[in-house]
Amino acid sequence: MVKMSDMSSSQARAEVWARLSQSWDLIVVGGGITGAGILREATRAGLKALLIEQKDIAWGTSSRSSKLVHGGLRYLAQGHVLLTYHAVRERERLIREGPGLVDRLDFMLASYTGDRPSIWIFGVGLLAYDLLAGCWDHEYHGAKAFGEQVPQLDRHGLAGGFRYHDAQTDDSRLVLRVMREAVDAGGTVLTYAPATELILEGGQAVGVRVKDMAGSGQVAECRARAVINATGVWADRLRQQVKAPPRMRPLRGSHLIFSAERLPVKEAFTLQHPIDHRVMFVFPWEEMTVVGTTDLDHDLPLDEEPSISAQEVAYLMAAVEARFPTMRITLDDIISSYSGVRPVVNSGKADPSKETRDHVVWSEDGLITVTGGKLTTFRLIARDALKVAGQRLPGFKMPKQNLPLLNRMETTGDGWGSLPEGERRRLAGKYGADALKLIQAAQPGELERIPGCNVLWAELRWAARSEWVVHLDDLLLRRVRLGLLVPAGGQAFLPRIRAICQAELGWDDARWQREEGEYLERWRKHYSVPEASLIPDWRVMLAQSQAIWRPRAPELAAGAVSTASPAPAPAHARD
Repeated sequence: MVKMSDMSSSQARAEVWARLSQSWDLIVVGGGITGAGILREATRAGLKALLIEQKDIAWGTSSRSSKLVHGGLRYLAQGHVLLTYHAVRERERLIREGPGLVDRLDFMLASYTGDRPSIWIFGVGLLAYDLLAGCWDHEYHGAKAFGEQVPQLDRHGLAGGFRYHDAQTDDSRLVLRVMREAVDAGGTVLTYAPATELILEGGQAVGVRVKDMAGSGQVAECRARAVINATGVWADRLRQQVKAPPRMRPLRGSHLIFSAERLPVKEAFTLQHPIDHRVMFVFPWEEMTVVGTTDLDHDLPLDEEPSISAQEVAYLMAAVEARFPTMRITLDDIISSYSGVRPVVNSGKADPSKETRDHVVWSEDGLITVTGGKLTTFRLIARDALKVAGQRLPGFKMPKQNLPLLNRMETTGDGWGSLPEGERRRLAGKYGADALKLIQAAQPGELERIPGCNVLWAELRWAARSEWVVHLDDLLLRRVRLGLLVPAGGQAFLPRIRAICQAELGWDDARWQREEGEYLERWRKHYSVPEASLIPDWRVMLAQSQAIWRPRAPELAAGAVSTASPAPAPAHARD
């Protein structure tokens, strides 16, 4: 029998639709990292499990994170010791088990005169951070030594800093790898199939009605012993059908991406924003440089793709201007942007940054909802949800704790050809067991990199053939990330992309042209930046904040922003 992960997208969809009406042990609604983790653990427990997703795999928050696998220093500062402990332990496990997908990243934590908290408070936090992780991996450098190590950083007022480590990943590839390993172990996945309605019997959720949004529009009923709502920021939609009160507070986080040539950083930087002294990051990712993030209440419809606002652009550019002044970065240097909406449980705090980032599990009339949490701890979140679902599954036993998160991959042997070790490692990490199939499927010249980024042409062919691509933005924004890594979303490469992918996708010329037009419009609207005339002058913002800021109450930071422009006061970076 051909495995679902080896089928084309259309074959896989048809095969799944043909058996949706059979009985399932577990239905998981939501195709982000939490849903993928639950499906993986469910297959290990021997459950007959189905995952449905309203759009593409990792379409929501799980492809729009800060790409960091980290413990969260600020959570430790807020007293969330257990959360940080679990996060740093899971971080180390992912680094060991996912080389090429989850990799160690050195951080430089810079401190300037007037920063709050002071450098010594961070030092205490890093000491606790390392103790929780079971290692000693941070070191302090005075202003002179720190400045010499990072010459591109502004030295005016530099008080010193620390070097420590966390890790980073390609978030959408992490979701896809976990999900494909779950499918290879017996799980079933169906995308572009929203759960339009819960099936309720005796006041209990016993299944969902699913609509095909990528084909006929047909509706099917899916029934299971347990239903898990892992839809993240959309969690209240299913919960309201069991008359549960709304609990979610959607928060938007936005990022800017620059070429490494214009904003070169070898390590990540943890900085306090010069206007409001909130923590943010500047870090290398996929041979580019990312600056982020913001933290704002997101009041727009959740089904509309989020976009960076003009005020957020100014806020992030102000940080770059203040901390990397010699780089003379302008709006023209921005390659792309991206925004995501975080699933945060609302506790009514005025400052969105003060809301807890821990996860919760609710069981309400048979519907099990899991939401919140961090990318780093997805396995623990999945297990917590599965434990609750297990109460509805006779004879259920949780899979062992010590099973690997990711299947082990070797990068030696004849199948790898002449690819250098670094490329083998990257492909093995991102594609797992599919890496060798990707290489074997490559046509002449396709094992070369696409100019300006680290993506191989062959990755486009493989994704189009076997990774459940339904629309062009699935391919270019979430499978290979090309839309984030090259100017104009890769528009200049579309003719060759078409030559490689159109036949693999089975699209006629009219379908390709329609998909191409929709992709470019989506990129311009949601992954570029607003018109320059709409973006506040961040240099004026900086000048006014420096005139207003004095070593007094932190509340002055918010005032500094509001007097300069309607710019937001985004918060600490997080997953």
